[in-house]
Amino acid sequence: MQLVTVFTAFNPAEAELINSVLDAAKFHSVVTHGLSALSLDGYSLAAGGILVQVPEDEAEEARAFLASPPGPLPDAPDNPVPA
Repeated sequence: MQLVTVFTAFNPAEAELINSVLDAAKFHSVVTHGLSALSLDGYSLAAGGILVQVPEDEAEEARAFLASPPGPLPDAPDNPVPA
């Protein structure tokens, strides 16, 4: 299984956030190069960034998912939004 980069971040928090969003959408994502990016003097820019990757067969759909605008958040059943 070949992994394909669908997002490049320059800080670990952003990479983990995107990874979590993809994971919640049932993609099989992983974060790579995080330690390398933070171990270099130039930080993540010198290492080429922190990569969020998915299997090759999910890459096109994952990119489309990340590019789509976010939908409205559902109302919590025990805390409805007042009208």
